[in-house]
Amino acid sequence: MAEFAVAAPIIIVLLFGILEFGVAFYTKGLITNASREGARFGVVFTTPRKTGAQIQSKVNEFLVKAGFTQTTATSVTGAGGATGSLLTVNVSYPYNFQVLPHFVQGFTGSITLRAVTAMRME
Repeated sequence: MAEFAVAAPIIIVLLFGILEFGVAFYTKGLITNASREGARFGVVFTTPRKTGAQIQSKVNEFLVKAGFTQTTATSVTGAGGATGSLLTVNVSYPYNFQVLPHFVQGFTGSITLRAVTAMRME
């Protein structure tokens, strides 16, 4: 019983840490895919070219379908450029930890996840 009383809190913190960081990595993958979707949407040749607002809308649409409830900061540079020019889509998302801030003092409980995708216009 004594060993369990000493080891249980450590095991519980490790378990919740694994879960929290697993969800954070999953979220990072989702915003990376959203950035990639937006960039691909913007670089495909169309007449007229896609605007920055249309690309941001595509990124937000992807994230809503993925279940995101918080808003993300999306910026697009190079939208509507000529063939061969660079289009960059940046997505930032404030990820709030649910369990870890209660266990670790001094931990802010929030990190900003960022994804950047750059593609050449077709």
